[in-house]
Amino acid sequence: MRIALFSVFLVFFTPALYAQSLEPAASNHPFKKENIFIGTGLNLGFASKSFNIGLNPEIGYSITKWLDAGISLNLNYFSQNPSDYSNTKYQNLSYGAGSFLRIWPLNFFNIQIQPEYNWISSTQKTLSNNTSYKYNYQAGSLLVGIGYGSHFIGNRYSYVTLMMDVLQDQNSPYRDQFNDPIPVFRAGFGMYLKPSKK
Repeated sequence: MRIALFSVFLVFFTPALYAQSLEPAASNHPFKKENIFIGTGLNLGFASKSFNIGLNPEIGYSITKWLDAGISLNLNYFSQNPSDYSNTKYQNLSYGAGSFLRIWPLNFFNIQIQPEYNWISSTQKTLSNNTSYKYNYQAGSLLVGIGYGSHFIGNRYSYVTLMMDVLQDQNSPYRDQFNDPIPVFRAGFGMYLKPSKK
């Protein structure tokens, strides 16, 4: 499943990146310092009796006016209270890294694709007999979503997105104990390292 998704990702986005390299550069140097940006995002996720909050610093490059790519780190906290189907309380702390593509078909609308790999420390407490267990494990995730924002290359950017983890890994920090995806609301902002003089 993961290999298939990664293959689809390469098929759709490699030609777009290659096509950009064929466009004539606006200056003598195709790499522009004013296209490098740094920022951070804050994500919130919630579902029935569960809560997720995280911080996502990022660094990236505006390849074109409509395509940003970069790498990001993440730190997430997830908790889920007992439900009608389970008397176990879950608390997870995860950290990880990944890459992202942010496509801006319109200056105020974006599509985001973000594969991540996470390391998770989980505490599970069974309330019926008051026993606790601790686990450490790893999981991959692929967040996909749409958002609204502003995007001014060489100046600043901001966005609010709604994303879902489309992989089926039950250990993902973006899935609940029943392996249902948790909607992730992410708000981000940042600035370009070398502001444009325009």
